[in-house]
Amino acid sequence: MRVDQFEFDLPNERIALRPARPRDSARMLVVHPDHEPELTDACVRDLGSWLEPGDALVFNDTKVIPAQLEGTRARGEAVAKISATLHLRSGDDRWRAFVRPAKKLSVGDRVRFGGEGGACLLGTLDATVAEKGEAGEVLLVFDLSGPSLDEAIAAVGHIPLPPYIAAKRGEDEQDKLDYQTIFAEREGAVAAPTAGLHFTPDLLESLAARGIEQHRVTLHVGAGTFLPVKSETTEGHRMHAEYGEVSAETADALKAVRARGNRVVSVGTTSLRILESAAQGPGGLTAFAGETSIFITPGYKFRAIDVLMTNFHLPRSTLFMLVSAFSGLETMQRAYAHAIAEEYRFYSYGDACLLFPASGAVERDLR
Repeated sequence: MRVDQFEFDLPNERIALRPARPRDSARMLVVHPDHEPELTDACVRDLGSWLEPGDALVFNDTKVIPAQLEGTRARGEAVAKISATLHLRSGDDRWRAFVRPAKKLSVGDRVRFGGEGGACLLGTLDATVAEKGEAGEVLLVFDLSGPSLDEAIAAVGHIPLPPYIAAKRGEDEQDKLDYQTIFAEREGAVAAPTAGLHFTPDLLESLAARGIEQHRVTLHVGAGTFLPVKSETTEGHRMHAEYGEVSAETADALKAVRARGNRVVSVGTTSLRILESAAQGPGGLTAFAGETSIFITPGYKFRAIDVLMTNFHLPRSTLFMLVSAFSGLETMQRAYAHAIAEEYRFYSYGDACLLFPASGAVERDLR
């Protein structure tokens, strides 16, 4: 498909710079293809009224790490400032990262992140450029490994706010709280699973009281989620890999939900992508642990989920392509036009959508 089919104009003022407070007070646009009305304005705290007892919510329990590193590369007297965003751990002592400016780095270069000449081990963090790839991607091999590397990254790094927020304001202490979900347990993400940011303990309690199950999966969201699609067609785009897990217990529980006629509700595109990755075999959803680079575009048949709760996404992005695959491109174009006209707040700190599938988008005959 042509990428320009996923274009839309978004006024700059619709980009949210802070989340709603309380989190579950955010607005929620309910999108129900092939029904009347197709679009309904609601609120996140109304979520339970759109679900049935026995349905199951699936949350991503990844935790955002301070993956934005600032440092210097020295070659004799020549010094260059380097900014790196870690996006995929490749071993105990190595991370793949997107760097700027990439032209300042070559294989074999040494980069020092953190303070200048710090005597304390945690004051600086040194790495060697082991590989250099496309689109500013490099493989960094650090001098530390394992938990020592984790501690050093936490000491010298900071939360990598999405570029559309970082371009307007700097990171502050409030972001350290705002940019984590209440489910965040497993460190490894460099971007938040933002649909989960809307949930509060009160909302979870009300959903449980209605008989709605709650399950967790893990997908460590990579910085590739912010990369633009530069090719003219979807076939020409390459997704970056991310690591994720679905336990056997969770897979069995979700299969049981569908077997009794209830629905699996993915909270976020990250939960959706790891569930769909785990459902690619002939038997449907099963346990999964590994990297996935699944790319979902219109025509895809969803095998693991029935409903999707997500935020509003960027034009021409892989995530807008995904929601268009789920609810239909024309439906999502109308939904986004409605959201813009009604002044919904967009992107990571913005409002939510509750998406029901277009006819034929979901397969439910797998066990």
